[in-house]
Amino acid sequence: MSIVTKSIVNADAEARYLSPGELNKIKDFVTSGEVRLRIAQTISESRERIIKQAGDQLFQKRPDVVSPGGNAYGEEMTATCLRDMDYYLRLITYGIVAGDVTPIEEIGLVGVREMYKSLGTPVEAVAQSIREMKDIVCSMMSADDSAEAGAYFDYVVGAMQ
Repeated sequence: MSIVTKSIVNADAEARYLSPGELNKIKDFVTSGEVRLRIAQTISESRERIIKQAGDQLFQKRPDVVSPGGNAYGEEMTATCLRDMDYYLRLITYGIVAGDVTPIEEIGLVGVREMYKSLGTPVEAVAQSIREMKDIVCSMMSADDSAEAGAYFDYVVGAMQ
């Protein structure tokens, strides 16, 4: 839920007008919209490169994942791993556009640790893939945009630990 929706829902529940503080938060949200959309567009347009590079880096750092018996061993399982990375990258863009982690939480993080554990997938490797994507994305952006985007990657990694 965006800051706009949250503010309106909260004010309406209390049958009051939006406070000056709430209006300032909404103004900041609207003002930062161009930045958030630019970041999401950069990620979306570069997603294939981001996924490929991050996957290569993950597999170099975690060869156990692609070795016999690893969860990404073989073409099909490697493709599944890269698909999951793409899924999380997409979720992160949703959060960036919304200016809030709620879409990430509600769509993709509820029960994620339990799911991966039940599949025998090392959650640490999934978190490492998110860190690899963050490094690549942040290298493509200005320091300010990198800081904005990085927070959403960090949120996903934190939720997996």
